[in-house]
Amino acid sequence: MSTIQSVARFKIHSGKLEEFKRFAAQCMQLAREKDTGTLRYELFFNADQTECVVHEEYVDSKACIQHFKNMGEVSTAIFATSDVSGEMWGNPSPELRKAVQDKGVQPFAPFLSLNE
Repeated sequence: MSTIQSVARFKIHSGKLEEFKRFAAQCMQLAREKDTGTLRYELFFNADQTECVVHEEYVDSKACIQHFKNMGEVSTAIFATSDVSGEMWGNPSPELRKAVQDKGVQPFAPFLSLNE
């Protein structure tokens, strides 16, 4: 696996849905305009819109770190509207591991793949 994939899970605070959606739209706009190595950035809501899952894929660790930098203050704002956890799949660089170590992201290393 050469790409970095991740899922971020947002449990949206009561009364913060519209604010969350506004910040999520800003994140999408930043990803579209500034990210150069983002392959996938998709948001999904559960039926009652109390949770959102973001499926992300990057060409490599450097692209993932660039995405974090591009989100800037908007990521701080969206994190204030929800509780966040997530998983990361692939072979993240030491720099990427350090960047996510205190962010509630659990890294998983590849084991078996249909493609290999």
